[in-house]
Amino acid sequence: MFKIHEKLETEVEISGMIYKVDLSFNNVMKLLDLIKMPHIRDVEKVYTGIYLLLGTELELERDQQFVVFETLIKTFVHTEDQQETQIDLEGNVMPNADKQQIYDLAHDATYIYTSFKHAYNINLFEEQGKLDWREFKILLRDLPDETKFKQVIDIRTRSYPKGKGMSEERKKLKELKRTFALPGSILDD
Repeated sequence: MFKIHEKLETEVEISGMIYKVDLSFNNVMKLLDLIKMPHIRDVEKVYTGIYLLLGTELELERDQQFVVFETLIKTFVHTEDQQETQIDLEGNVMPNADKQQIYDLAHDATYIYTSFKHAYNINLFEEQGKLDWREFKILLRDLPDETKFKQVIDIRTRSYPKGKGMSEERKKLKELKRTFALPGSILDD
């Protein structure tokens, strides 16, 4: 949980050793990309993910590495409003049928970048290695409605108008949804 009156936790103890966790937003985004890669074996995702977060390899049994990885993900990467990739103990991407994916950090990168610049005057390239993932997620979630990212989210989630005389509005919205659709998404009418 994010508490504004406490310092963000950035260290973890594993087998009696203290490790600093690299939670810069760009590093965590690399990790999330890694988890989604179907051609990489689960065990490699875990070992590489641990290395990305801790900057070192752990001298632990394979099963223990999976537990450490899951704990790091649950403790540091996921947030209450998480709508991205969920993984199981083996590093497998788990389907989340309850939530429609409304954005993708990689696909929507330009919208995110321009929206951060517009709303907060934050240049995300200059913040690489600095801006904490948890801060990034909060700022992303709370972007003002007039930013491009929020406008794209609105288009993707907006319901089609119903009733007589709405065919032109439905047609316009359908075209906007098609223009801003995520790759592989199915468009409803």
